[in-house]
Parts: sequence; C-alpha cells; structure tokens
Amino acid sequence: MLRLFQQLYTIRNLFFVIAEAFFIYSAVIVTSYFMIGTTFFEIDKFLNFKAFIISFVSITCLYYNNVYDLSITKNYSELGIRLLQAFGASLIILAGIYGAFNDVMICRGFFIVYLPIVMISIASWRFIFMSILKKGFLNEKIILLGSGEICQGIIDKINEQIDCGFTLVGVIEEANSVDNLKISQNIIKIHGYDNLYTKAKQRGVNKIVVAIREKRGSFPINELMRCRVEGLEIIQGNSFYEMLTGKLIVSSTNPTWFIFSEGFRKTWFKTSLKRFEDIIASLILLIGLSPVIILTSILIKADSKGPLIYSQERLGKRKKPYKVHKFRSMKTDAEHKTGPVWAKVNDDRITRIGHFIRKWRIDEIPQLWNVLRGDMSLVGPRPEREFFIKQLEEKIPFYSERFSVKPGLTGWAQVCYGYGDSIEDAIEKLNYDLFYIKNLSIFMDIVIIFRTVKTVIFGVGAR
Repeated sequence: MLRLFQQLYTIRNLFFVIAEAFFIYSAVIVTSYFMIGTTFFEIDKFLNFKAFIISFVSITCLYYNNVYDLSITKNYSELGIRLLQAFGASLIILAGIYGAFNDVMICRGFFIVYLPIVMISIASWRFIFMSILKKGFLNEKIILLGSGEICQGIIDKINEQIDCGFTLVGVIEEANSVDNLKISQNIIKIHGYDNLYTKAKQRGVNKIVVAIREKRGSFPINELMRCRVEGLEIIQGNSFYEMLTGKLIVSSTNPTWFIFSEGFRKTWFKTSLKRFEDIIASLILLIGLSPVIILTSILIKADSKGPLIYSQERLGKRKKPYKVHKFRSMKTDAEHKTGPVWAKVNDDRITRIGHFIRKWRIDEIPQLWNVLRGDMSLVGPRPEREFFIKQLEEKIPFYSERFSVKPGLTGWAQVCYGYGDSIEDAIEKLNYDLFYIKNLSIFMDIVIIFRTVKTVIFGVGAR
C-alpha cells in the first residue's frame, strides 16, 4: 500500500495506470510498424517523443473523463462510451497540436489504424484487471472490531470500492451495542474477543481495525497486545477510515484523537511556500483570464441592472472578517425579503447570465484578487458568512477548527463533495475540510487544483 496525503492507495492501482500508459504507447509503436514498416525508428528518430505526446494526451483525457474511477466504469457499456469520448477528445486536442506543430505528426492516416488497436488493447487490459479485482487477489485481509458510524462507514466503503485493496473477512461487534451493522453475507460475524490472534491467523489476517467506542471494562487489551506482539498491525478505526475515504467523521471523533494524531503541522516554510504559490498562481490566472473577465463584465451589464461585482463580508483565518468579491450572478437585493439563505437548485434569484457563470465557476474569478491580497488562499475551506457560522458552530463539533487556515477559492471538500445547502451537507464538507487541514501540503494543493479543473469542465456541484 502507498500512503499519499494520509490516504491509502494500493500499489496495483499505480501499476494499473502505468500499464495503461504502456499499452497506449505500445499501440502507437505497433501502428507505426504497420504504417511505416520495420525501419520506422530509423525513418523517424523522434518517434518516442511523438508517442509520448499521444500517450500523455490520451491518459489526461481518460482521467478527466473519469475512466479511472472504477465505481463508474465497472459496467462495460459505460466503459466503452467513456473510452470513445476520451479518445475522441484526445483526437481533437492532438489535431490542435498538429495544426500548430506539424512536425510532431507521425504520418497521415495514422489514427485510422491506431484507434481500433488502442481501444481493443485498453478494453482487454481492463477486462483482465477487473477480473483480478473481483477475485480479490492480493487484497489485504482485515478484521474489524466495534460498531457505530465509523464501522458502518468502513464496511460500506470496502463493499462499494472494488479497488480499495482490502477484504473484510470478519466483524466483532461490541457486546452492548444497540447498533445493527449492515453486513454482506460474505463477511463473518465473529463472536467475542477470546483467542483473537488465533481467529485472525486462521483467516489469513494481518491487520486489525479497532473502532470500539466503549473502552471501559470490555476493551480487549490483552488480546490486542498479543496480536501486536505477534506481528499483526493494529490501527484505530478513525485513522483507518481517514486513510480509506479521504475524510474524517467529526460526529464520531473525540478530541483525544485530534490531539495525538499525526498532521496539523503548519511550519514557517510550509506557510511561506503556500503564500508564494498563491501570489504566483493568482497573478498568472488574473492575466490569463483577462479576456474572460472583460467579456463577463459586458454580459452582466447587458443582462440586468445592478453592480458588476458583488461584495460580501466573510470570515477568514482566525475569523478575521474580510470582503469577498464575485461577479454578480443574482438580482440586486436578492436577500432583501428572505434574509441570508443558501442558494437552492433552480434558484429564481439567479439571473440568466448568472446561471451560466455559476455553472462554470466564472463568478469566482474576482476572488483571485482576494487571494493576491492575502485574505484567501488558492486552496482551502470554502469561505462562509458569520450568520451561518454561528448556527453551524452550535450544531457541529469541531467546526471552529476550519478557521485555523485561510479560506480557499477551491478546496478538498469542493472537489470531493460539491455544493451544500443544509446542516448535513455542512457536516460532510467539514469532514473533508478537516482532512485537508490535517494533511495540508503543496502536493495536495496541486492534486486539488487538477481535480478542480475536472469539476469545472463537467460543471459539477454548481448552483
């Protein structure tokens, strides 16, 4: 297993992507053989570079079309459609590259032969890989101790995520638990903690996840001690859930776990590097998006009466108030009658142009000025209004901890969960925000930015 940003990734998943890139590259070479002949490397000394361009563009299009999300593409008809869409998009991009740089083209008619070869190669490889996953080969077997929300979350995630890398072979529920865990038929309910080590070894288990809520009296200290001394890995339920899902569960997490868990490090170097990232990125984006800014300004003014920029007070790091700026997407005085409310689906306060700029997140562009000023960061928790913050702090544990960092133009919660307009949504987004704050790094920011691009392209989560 690989651990990246405190989230687990199986080594075979990395191998899966690398192997797919190899098959795409091989399809380019095989096609070149058919089109040019056995001396294709002698005729074209830059063939490797040209093959790399095709492979990179193809892998990027596959990623942005969610072909690597196996929960979406486990259906072969869906996989076929998405492969066609991804390779169609890659052809359009490559056509643009070839139009600008004709020398990087391999030969005329190349893609007529290449497309059938690469489609058959990828489909065959996917079939083999999915068969391996469904059989559970190389999965790490685990036993789960406990009950409640975290246990159920772990069970559900392992059941729904075919490539998680774990097989849950048994569950030992707490003796006095009133919760009834929903467990599939292939998972055994083990009764009692007695001889835990023997039960684990008989089932080939080398990891035990402990999510026991009641630790007084019934906690199996001696049994877990023996398992640990004998070489089995013991991991807390909260920590395992975090690594498995990329979020926390604030409603089932106690302050002790926060205090003793790894993460939440905010060194001077990390803070300075993040600020440098914000300044450079906001400057580049403001300059690069200037044509979009000008066009949007004209369309907003032509569409409805009112100011171009909508400014509103939000609370930033350590609850310091600041003015956030957005392109106006709603009618003037939209909250005059209702007071502060979250935007709803098909909100009638949104203007015609407002629907478009909100879908593609164009209304957020002026916040780059907030990032440049230092009120916000490019990546962080979504900024919120004091009116809602006071309500949420009363109802949601640990909500105030999100103000230990600057709010962001985008964030882990935004790319993983999308827009929310209820207390339940706010809780779920906080689960992701605290995961980000705990594991904050420049590399994680880069991953979030790439995922934000995908979110914007497909218009997901906007209202």
